[in-house]
This record gives sequence, C-alpha cells and structure tokens, in this order.
Amino acid sequence: MTKTILCAFALGLSFTTTHADTFGRGVNTFTIDFVSIGNAGNGDDVAFHELAFGGVPYVFRMGVTEVPEVWITEATASGLTNVRAGAWTGNQPAGDMTWIEMAAFVNFLNTSTDHQAAYQLNASNTALTLWSSAEAWQLGGENLYRHKDAYYFLPSEDEWYKAAYHKNDGVTANYWNYATGSDSVPTAVASGMGAGTAVYNNVTAFPAAVNDAGGLSPYGTRGQNGNALELLESALDETNDQSSENRVARGGDWRTDLDPPYLERFLSSTSNSAGSLGFRVASVPEPSCAMLLLSGSLLALARSRRRTSSPPLRD
Repeated sequence: MTKTILCAFALGLSFTTTHADTFGRGVNTFTIDFVSIGNAGNGDDVAFHELAFGGVPYVFRMGVTEVPEVWITEATASGLTNVRAGAWTGNQPAGDMTWIEMAAFVNFLNTSTDHQAAYQLNASNTALTLWSSAEAWQLGGENLYRHKDAYYFLPSEDEWYKAAYHKNDGVTANYWNYATGSDSVPTAVASGMGAGTAVYNNVTAFPAAVNDAGGLSPYGTRGQNGNALELLESALDETNDQSSENRVARGGDWRTDLDPPYLERFLSSTSNSAGSLGFRVASVPEPSCAMLLLSGSLLALARSRRRTSSPPLRD
C-alpha cells in the first residue's frame, strides 16, 4: 500500500483498501487482512437516543474478519502461551476464550512484530493491570486498558460500531441499521459472501468460516452482524478504569434475531468464555501517517454520550 493512499486516510477520505499483516513463523505463518476506517471526526449515531456510539476522532484499521481458530493454533505454535480456544475448528471463529486470552493474543501480535504490548497482563495471562495515565491511550478519551504505543488492539465499542454501521460517506453522523450497508434486515444464510446476507437466525447449527460469514459493511468488514458475538475492549460503562469490570459484546451470533440491531449489545465478565463469543483485531494506520494522526484538528474533538445497561451474554 502506498504512502499516498495511507495518508489520504489520515486526512479523512472515505475510500477503503485492504492490507495484510503477517505473523507467526515458518509453517505457522498467518496473515490478517485489515481495512482502513477513515472519515476521522465523524459523529456518534444518535438515531435511537438511548445509545450513542460510532464517533471516532482518528483513523484506524479494522480486521476484515473475526479471528478464526487456526490463528490461535498458529500463534501458539509460534510462541503464544497460556491461551486456549476450542469451541470450533479451522477457519470458524475462535471460541471459548476469555477477554484476557483475547488480549494475550493481541499482545502476541504486537510483541512478535516488535511493537508495544497493548495490555498489561500477568505471566499466566489470567489478570489485567491498568496502565498509568502517562502510559495509557488518550486518543478519543483516556483508556487505561490500552497502551498509548500499541499497534494492534481489541476494538473499542466506538471503533467497532463505526466499522460496522457508518455509511463511509465523509465526516458525518450517518449510519445504516445493519453491518451490510443497508437499513433492510439481512438475508439469513448458513454461509456465503453475498451482499446483504448474514449468518444468523438459526439458519445453521454452528458458525460459518470467518471469510464466508455474509456480506461486507461499507468499509469492507465481514460478519459484524451474526456468526459470532464479538467481545470488545470497552467496559460496559465505557470508562475503562477498572480491570475486572464487565466488557461489552456486540453483533449477535448465528442464532441471533437481528431485529432491531441496536439492541444487540451484551455484557461479559473478563473470565467468561462461550462458544458463541469471538473477537476481531483492530490496529493503528501504517507508520507513514503517524504524524498526521497527531494533528490537533483530528484529535481535539469533544463528545458526549448517553449509555444504557445491557442484558447478560447468552451462552
């Protein structure tokens, strides 16, 4: 990907492209495809009043798909320890992982490519310690979970919501109802990549392969409605200032009724795991745009929200 294209994203342009990052070693090498999420400084989705998400004052990248089981296997063979996944196989979503284990996988992506670990975990990957304010991520608000120099991370709720629902039509507060670029309820399928489709509503007895999990969002992500419920970085109250507080999960799974979509917000403890619960990875843009992302015109954006509580995660 050229520097010209990358820096255009940092200026908030709305076109997208895919870039693959490589991890692991030898026969256990794997790649993650990312799409750039531009339009920095877009507004929250306030259409439903009770919820207000999606405004992000910086450019970032989102994984095209959920993390599959095979990436966990390959990362483990390449040095990741104290992480297990086992609800499914191969290219199906990684299941039965706790939030801490997901964070450990993200840390592996960072440290194995000479980047700063995103999360301060203990040696056994069972507990999280908060970063200090001097160490913490500050873009868009203080986040004591994520290190300021992390390259890969679990998506926040705003990052996830924008990649799923924003119309990719400039610095706007325009959102679709569904992560298929439409206000129409997706066609329920067992698998496939057809536009306007999603894996949900009990059409199948198990999740599809992550690259075969329905149509794309306007930014080019797949499977953000259905297939696996996705656990996010964010605490339920969005403050990210208590290491053991409940985290948000979004998107629904292969059994979920997606109508209405804005109710698909669940909670999970950091120690909870479930076969229906997966995740995807987000990242900062390529280094060629780092200086542009420090521009005050992109970062000094005040936002306010109204939040609601959510029902518990279904196993």
